[in-house]
This record gives sequence, C-alpha cells and structure tokens, in this order.
Amino acid sequence: MNQRQDKTYIVAGAKPWNHRVFLDIVSHYPGKWIFYSTKEQLKLDLLASLTPRYIFFLHWSWIVPDEIIEKYECVCFHMTDVPYGRGGSPLQNLIIQGHRQTKLTALRMVRELDAGPVYLKRDLCLEGNAEEIYIRATYLSAAMIKNIIQTELVAVPQSGDAVVFKRRNPAQSAIPSFESVSQLHDFIRMLDAEGYPRAFIECNGYRYEFSRANLYDGRIEANVKITPIEGE
Repeated sequence: MNQRQDKTYIVAGAKPWNHRVFLDIVSHYPGKWIFYSTKEQLKLDLLASLTPRYIFFLHWSWIVPDEIIEKYECVCFHMTDVPYGRGGSPLQNLIIQGHRQTKLTALRMVRELDAGPVYLKRDLCLEGNAEEIYIRATYLSAAMIKNIIQTELVAVPQSGDAVVFKRRNPAQSAIPSFESVSQLHDFIRMLDAEGYPRAFIECNGYRYEFSRANLYDGRIEANVKITPIEGE
C-alpha cells in the first residue's frame, strides 16, 4: 500500500468554494482527508487524536494559534510572490496597484504573518471579479496540494526585501475618485465576492452597492443594490 494512504490530512477553508473543491478534487487524493470550516473545529486535543501530516489552509478567516503552527506542518496559500505582498487583503492590494498577474504561493506557516518558507509558487491570473479569482486560486491550490503530498516538498526560506500589505477595512470600500473608467471597474470587481464589503457610494440617504460589473467600450454595466442608510 502507498504510504500516503495511511496518512491523515486536514484542509481548512471558510468559503463555500473551498468546500466544493475539497469534495470534487482534494478528498479523492490518497490518504484520509478531513475538512474544517470553523475555528471551533481547529482544536489541539482533536488534532492530537488525528495526527495530521499536513494542515492546509485555503482561505481562513481566523488567526491560527501558535501552538498549532509549532506542532503541525501548516501550509497556507498566499496570493502574492512573497516576500512581496505579505500581509492582508492581497488580492485587493494587487488589483488596486494595477497587477494583472501574480503568483499563488504555498508556504509553511510561522508566527510572523506570511513570512514562512516556500514550498512552491504557481502563476495566477487576476482577471475577473474577486470571487472568480478566489475560485481559480482554490483549484490551483488543490493541484499544489497534490504536488506537496506526492513529493514531500521541503520548504525553502524566502529571499529578498519584504513588502507588506495592509489589511483593508469595510470603510475603504467607499468608491473614491478615479481618473479612468477602467480603474473604477477594477475597484468594483476586486470587492465582488461573497463575504466581502462591496464597492459602494452613499447619496441622499441611500447606499448603492455594486457587483457583477462589466467593462464595455468606455462604460460599466453592473448590478446595483440600493438600501436606506439607517438613522437617516
């Protein structure tokens, strides 16, 4: 029997597309595969009974405790060519800076955010809205997971000067002034994913949130959700 058949692997993902890719692809790899979608599932006592070979984090919304990072080989997938772009909101920071391509990096998690050694990197296209890009990245992550477990890759320390991104907050989804329609389109699409604060404007007591934006010949067509602003 292949030795990988006897090993346990955990995949943690907070988004519905993470679970879908896990069921469709990752769960069919050799070994025992378990999916976590909440921070309550990620407990030391439970992990001790499972002794996972790797814990893969596809898109995780919570801080992973240091004791788990130090005890188990935890692998996350970061959407930049580290050490460039360590930190929060990588997709939004990349798009707002004009990037159309990036690297998806599989790296070993350490205490310092996104500073761990790198297993491998793969090209990732940044076209489409945020949710489409996240789904694309999840499928690519699945292929990278297969590579890691098949070859038992050894992570290599990062080299070069770090460029750290700041995590965006919901207030930053307010649409600013732009010099071009293309820049406005990029701003709308980079926030267009489930669980993210959509690009918005507030005017005359109403909030207008934009999604599914398409750029045509110098104009944008998009869906708009209009809600009253509470207290006005």
